[in-house]
Amino acid sequence: MRKTKRITNKGNVFLGHTAAITLLILLLLSLCGCGTEQQSTGEITSLEQLNESGRCIGVAMDLPDDKLVAELFPLAKIEYFSDEPSAYSSVNLGKIDAFVFDKISLKAAIKGGLKGVRIMEETLAESNTAAAAISPVSKIPDLEAKINSFLDEIKADGTMEDMQNRWLIERDEDMPDIPAAENPDMHIVVGTTGMNTPFTYYKGTELAGYEIELAYRLAAWMNASLEFKIYNYDGIVPAALSGDIDCIFANLFVTPERQEMIRFSQPTFVGKVGVMIKDYSYRPPEYTEFSELKGKTVAMLTGAPFSEFVLSKEPEVAEFTYFNNISDLVFALESGKIDAVVTNNAIGELATNKSPDITLFPQNLSETSFGLAFKKGGELIDRWQEVFNGIPKAKLDELWEKWTGTDNEAKTLPEQDWPGANGTVRAAVCDTLEPLCYVGEDGKVLGLDNELILMMAKELDVHVKFIPLDFAAVLTSVQSGKAEIGAGCILITDERKESVDFIEYYPAAFVLLVRSVSPAAAEYEAAGGSFISSVRESFEKTFIRESRWKLFLSGIATTLIINVLSIIFGTLLGFMLFMLCRKGNAIANGFARFYVWLIGGMPVVVLLMILYYIVFGKLAISGLIVSIFAFTLIFGAAVYRMVKGGVGAIDIGQTEAAYALGFSDRRAFFRVVLPQAARHFMPQYKAQISALIKATAVVGYVAVQDLTKMGDIVRSRTYDAFFPLIAVAIIYFILAAVLIFFVDKIELRVDPRKRKAMEAQKEAEEE
Repeated sequence: MRKTKRITNKGNVFLGHTAAITLLILLLLSLCGCGTEQQSTGEITSLEQLNESGRCIGVAMDLPDDKLVAELFPLAKIEYFSDEPSAYSSVNLGKIDAFVFDKISLKAAIKGGLKGVRIMEETLAESNTAAAAISPVSKIPDLEAKINSFLDEIKADGTMEDMQNRWLIERDEDMPDIPAAENPDMHIVVGTTGMNTPFTYYKGTELAGYEIELAYRLAAWMNASLEFKIYNYDGIVPAALSGDIDCIFANLFVTPERQEMIRFSQPTFVGKVGVMIKDYSYRPPEYTEFSELKGKTVAMLTGAPFSEFVLSKEPEVAEFTYFNNISDLVFALESGKIDAVVTNNAIGELATNKSPDITLFPQNLSETSFGLAFKKGGELIDRWQEVFNGIPKAKLDELWEKWTGTDNEAKTLPEQDWPGANGTVRAAVCDTLEPLCYVGEDGKVLGLDNELILMMAKELDVHVKFIPLDFAAVLTSVQSGKAEIGAGCILITDERKESVDFIEYYPAAFVLLVRSVSPAAAEYEAAGGSFISSVRESFEKTFIRESRWKLFLSGIATTLIINVLSIIFGTLLGFMLFMLCRKGNAIANGFARFYVWLIGGMPVVVLLMILYYIVFGKLAISGLIVSIFAFTLIFGAAVYRMVKGGVGAIDIGQTEAAYALGFSDRRAFFRVVLPQAARHFMPQYKAQISALIKATAVVGYVAVQDLTKMGDIVRSRTYDAFFPLIAVAIIYFILAAVLIFFVDKIELRVDPRKRKAMEAQKEAEEE
C-alpha cells in the first residue's frame, strides 16, 4: 500500500513539473510570436491618418502630451505608459499606432538598436521643457538658487552646449572625468530613473547620460558629495516631496500639475515632441552574426583595403572580390552574386533607402571618421581647419540628412558667387561615391563633401576647381600636389594618416550591406535558424554586453534579502501576535483584527508608498528597509491567519488530554497542538512564500533596485523584451523553488509523521 502511494506521489510531482515546463514553453512561444499579430489599423503615412476612429496613440504618463494628442487627434484613443521601453515595444508589435514623446529620446532608442519603427518627419510641438525639480524640504539651504546659478554659469561658458552636442547629437556615451569633492561641505542626494537614454541610463553597471553629468557637475560646483537614488517616474516626485532626495535630474518635463506640487529650476533641456510609428517597410537582414559569413563572398570597392576588418570578425570568409563602383556592388548583392558589401555608413544608408532588397548588417566592423585630405605637412590645412571649427554641429547634421535622404530635388550645390580674392584651390573628388561625392546627371559634381568644401571656401574667399577622379586616384593626386584637397567619402585610417593629413568632419563606420529578408521569409525563418540567431543576439545584449549580468546578480541579492528577512520577521510577528491573542485578550484580539483587516485590504504598492513617503517620510530610512518592514507586515498578517486557522482545526480534546497527562498549558500547546496544527497550515505557508516573492516585484516604486527593476533597466538599454523578461520570470521561479525547498526541509524536522514516512521510504528503497 505504501509503495502504491509513493508511485502516485512521484507521478504527481512529474505532472507538476510537466505543467510548469509546458507553461514556460508556451510563454516563450507567445513572446517569440507576439510580433506577428498586428492590432493596429494599418500603415501610417501622414499625421492626418492618426485622427481616425480605431487609432490608438500612446503617451507618457504625467506628461501634457495627452492634451496635445486629444487636441490634434480627437478621434484616436489615448493609451498611457509609465515607461518608454514598453511604449516602444507596443509600437513595434503594432499594439498601438504611434507613441508621442520627446524626439531626441525617440531617436536615441532607434540608434540604440530598436528595429521596425521610424520617426515621422513632422513635429507636433516645438518644445517640451525639462528642468531639475527641487525638494521643498531639502536640508540644503537655497538649493534652487544654487542650481539656477550653476545652470547660468555652464550656459555662459559653453559647457551646457558642449554637453548637449556630446550626449544628444553626437551620441558620445563616455562620461567625462569630473573630480569629486575631496573635503565636501555638504551631501546632496539626487533622484533619477536610469531608464531614459541618452539622459539617464545604465552603461554597464554605472549611471551615464546628460542629466547624470549635470548632477556630477553640480555636486563638484557645490563642493558636495553626491548620491544617486533610482525611482520610476511615477515615484520620483513623491520622493522629492517627502525629502528622501534633494532634487531630481531625470529629464523631468515641466507640467502645470507638477508645478503645483514642486518647484523647478530653469530649463536643463528644451526638446521637440515627435511621433514614433511602426515601420512596415522594415525587413530583417539575411545575416545577423559575423559567424554566418563563414564561407561567404564579401565585396568592396577597388582601392579600399578593408578586408582586414572582416577577417578580424570572421577569419573563414571564402572570398573577397572588388568592384569599381557602388552601383555594381549593389547590383551584385541584389542578384546574389556576392553575399555582403563592405562600405561606409553614408553609402550604406543611401543604398538601403533606395533599395528595399538590401539592408545594413546589425553590427559595425569598426568606427572611424570621414575626412577631407590635405598634403602631408602642408600649411593649407591649418586655415581650413580653423574655418571648419566654426561650423555648428547642427549644420553638419543638416547636411547629412540632406544628402543621405531620398529628396533628389534638394541635392544641389551653391553657386560660387563670392569674389574669390584669395585665389583658387583644386579639389580632387571621387565621381561615383554617392551621397558624399559624385557626379550628377548634368555632369556637375554633387555631394556632402563638395558642399562642405564650398562652405569653407566662401569663408576663406577662395574659388574651388573640382577635379572628378576614380576613388583610387584621389589621395594620389593630393600626395603629388596635383590637388590641394582630396574628397570622396574618405574613411580615415592609420595607414592613410601616414600619407596625408585630414580634417575629420563627421563620425563614420565601416559597415556591411547584406540582402534583406522578405516579411514572408522572415516569418518562415523565425521557426528555424534566424530565430536561433535572434535569441543568441538577444542573450548577448542582455547579459554579456557591458557586463549586464552584474545588474541581474545585484537585483537577485536585493530580492533575496527582502524575501528572506520578510519571511523570518513576518513569521515571528504573526506567531507572536497569535500567542498574545490565544487566551482571548480583548485588546490584543481587537488590535489583531484591525491589523489583519487593514493590511489585507490594502494593495501592496499603496502600503509601500504610504510607509515610504508618509510614515517614514521624515526619517532617513532606505527603501530597502521600508520594503522589508512592509512585507514583514504583509507576511505577518498571513501567518497570524494561518496559525489561527490551523490551531482552530485541532479538537479541544487534544489539549484536555495533554492537561490530563500533566502538561502545562505552554507545553501542551508547543508539544501537542502546534505540531498537529502545522500540518494544516504548512501548505498555505509555502504558498504564501511563493506569493510574497512575486509581490516584492513592486519595490522599484520606492527606489529599491530589485530583480524586476534591474530587468526594466536592462530592457531600457537593449530595447529587447525577450531575455530581460524571460530571465526575470525564470529567476523568480527558481528563487521560489529554493526557498520552498528549505521550508520543506524544516517541515520534515517539525512534522514527526512526515519524518517517519520519509525514513520508511528510504528503508523500502534500500531493500
